[in-house]
Amino acid sequence: MSEIIGIFVAWPYANGDLHLGHVAGAYLPPDIFARYHRLRGHRVLMVSGSDSHGTPITVKAAELGTSPREVFEYYHRRFLDNWQRLGISFDLFTHTDTENHHAVAQELFRTLYQKGYIYTNTMTQLYCEQDARFLPDRYVEGTCPHCGYPNARGDQCDNCGRTLDAVDLQDPRCKLCGQRPILRESVHFFFDLPAFERRLLEYIARQEHWRPNVQNFVRNYLVDGLKPRPVSRDLDWGIPLPVESYEGKVMYVWFEAVIGYLSASVEWAHNRGTPDAWKTWWYDPQARGYYFIGKDNIPFHAIIWPAELMGYDEALNLPYDIPANEFLNLEGEKFSTSRNWAIWLPEYLDRYPPDPLRYYLTVIAPETRDSDFTWQGFVERNNNELVATWGNLVHRVISFAYRRWGGGGCLPPTRLTGGTTSCGVALKPGSSALVPCTGAHSSRPPCGRPCSSREMLTGTWTRRPRGSRSRRTRRPQPLPFSWPCGPLTP
Repeated sequence: MSEIIGIFVAWPYANGDLHLGHVAGAYLPPDIFARYHRLRGHRVLMVSGSDSHGTPITVKAAELGTSPREVFEYYHRRFLDNWQRLGISFDLFTHTDTENHHAVAQELFRTLYQKGYIYTNTMTQLYCEQDARFLPDRYVEGTCPHCGYPNARGDQCDNCGRTLDAVDLQDPRCKLCGQRPILRESVHFFFDLPAFERRLLEYIARQEHWRPNVQNFVRNYLVDGLKPRPVSRDLDWGIPLPVESYEGKVMYVWFEAVIGYLSASVEWAHNRGTPDAWKTWWYDPQARGYYFIGKDNIPFHAIIWPAELMGYDEALNLPYDIPANEFLNLEGEKFSTSRNWAIWLPEYLDRYPPDPLRYYLTVIAPETRDSDFTWQGFVERNNNELVATWGNLVHRVISFAYRRWGGGGCLPPTRLTGGTTSCGVALKPGSSALVPCTGAHSSRPPCGRPCSSREMLTGTWTRRPRGSRSRRTRRPQPLPFSWPCGPLTP
């Protein structure tokens, strides 16, 4: 029976190139998952896109002396090129600055506001007197109040993973000028998370199939109870609030970026000329949504996004599973963009083929705990496993087929599930019969009749010299072509 599988992949900030930690954590796993379910004949929708808004983009633009739009468009194009070269099979990879996303995000905000789940309140913010502006969270750095990490951001600590409020940082400093900001009050919009606490607890209690690291993270997050979260920011780059008299304020990126899973599904359906097709993945009770993210994004996908969906339309499907990965380290140290301690994906793809990387990141995937990328491990896994073991198997199968069937490209019959053979023979779905080869090439055995299992097993055999094990082996035959890549050297 065909299943309905929604694969929703984390949206990368379009403020810099991707590194291998991103690939291992959130982008290669969903591609493997999508390919598996497509092969099984399931209905799969895999979407994501560039996160075009928020302070990471504006901070990068300020550093480069350019506009936020130019920054996000530049990196969005690089993301698209990376996915094509790495073989990531998105059905749609879009971005959050489309008219479609603006419309869907504003509609969701407006509905939550009308229902009373979003309200206004005064909040205390950090204000930089030297730059004469309120400082969004990413414009503030300081010491984490939980673990003491000295370079925590205003929204999150990269060391302990806790989400933060910029005003809670110890010894805060402005990222732009380095001065210590002061506290001032400003009116903002808040999302009433406590209103969903009971429903969220019931929802999370049913997710026994979630990974232990996700369950533990969510439980720890809920220990102290949920608090209202601001959903607006004083910025000129972002999605404007759909409320009059609040010009100069935009939606907080954490609130609107997760809406991209829904808006991208809508955009995909419109692009296909079937405007209502997205509803299959969002309203059909049999559909399952899988959210592939890094562990630092667990609260946004396990708590905040389900609450947004509950408040907007209770009929919408909530996340079925959130297979969040742990972190991938590099030679024993955490990937760090600030210290340039990373292997950047574009640079890798300029030097090496994608398959060795896909294989190595798959076998060391940080599914249950942090794992470590080493160049020595990369070379050894490729040479000893991908080339020597798997490559040897493929070499033997293809050379046998080439030798026994005349090099015409028609492989032995098999049990197939539909489609056509390389000779153009149509196959019935679910067929269990042997399929005759009907190609016009020079054939052995002759085309036009089924190949028997006996013919498939005959060949020229040799025995080992006397005194060795009496196991028959085939003479190795070189293939009339070469592999696109071979062993790697450090």
